[in-house]
Amino acid sequence: MTDTPAYTPPKVWTWDSESGGKFASINRPIAGPTHDKDLPVGKHPLQLHSLATPNGVKVTVMLEELLAAGYGADYDAWLINIQEGDQFSSGFVDVNPNSKIPALFDKQTGVRVFESGAILLYLAEKFRAFLPRDLAARTETLNWLFWLQGSAPYLGGGFGHFYAYAPEKFEYPINRFAMEAKRQLDVLDQRLEDSEYLGGDDYSIADMATAPWYGALVKGLVYEAAEFLGVESYTHVNRWANDVMNRPAYRKGAMVNKAWGEPAGQLRERHDADDFKTQTWDKIKPADAD
Repeated sequence: MTDTPAYTPPKVWTWDSESGGKFASINRPIAGPTHDKDLPVGKHPLQLHSLATPNGVKVTVMLEELLAAGYGADYDAWLINIQEGDQFSSGFVDVNPNSKIPALFDKQTGVRVFESGAILLYLAEKFRAFLPRDLAARTETLNWLFWLQGSAPYLGGGFGHFYAYAPEKFEYPINRFAMEAKRQLDVLDQRLEDSEYLGGDDYSIADMATAPWYGALVKGLVYEAAEFLGVESYTHVNRWANDVMNRPAYRKGAMVNKAWGEPAGQLRERHDADDFKTQTWDKIKPADAD
């Protein structure tokens, strides 16, 4: 325990824009655009507006897996800089009223798709790929996709926020969300002891959705929490993460819309397959850029 006085909530909450830690400048309690700006439009049918967070990576991995499997899923991927408030532009809000990445617009169908799980399901249905047609197998795959969609906020917005991003360390929320993160890892570990992939014998959208979160966690790529959470003990999750995250299409997808880390691993925008060879940040970075 500490000598810090206990916090007493006011009767009515008011927004303190100076609190909130690393992401205080981009979080707000109201919806809608802050400025007028149209989204760019590329040459391909699928227009993705995103950033290489776990939710963004799951979509670019899906798109690269579709292309690798021979489907006509070519796409333009435009960078959304959430620190600069790109997600609050009028154009982005038209595609995703929730102002969260990723957002997809399909020029062929005129359909907007927002929320990452919905995008994976839309692409799986559109191309009839990475989602079983058999009812039982399809249901099991969707069980795990929706498990991820419900569980990841506890990992990212709960554990990750308080362990890695909050302005100071708070014992109660870290302990509470660490317990939940470890329970989730154990759920996955028990499933993957019995099954090669989350949905069964075949790689699917459930694996694409989950690996950027829990695969990245056990490989020490997020929150610098691998030792704290004892991730090496989840042997089946580690086996699965190595399998999924070493796929060539996964490695490509993880580079798209990435604006940090090694310059050679950053493909800030993607418009053609050759961009992975010619447009990474180490090759196009302006001399005066960060």
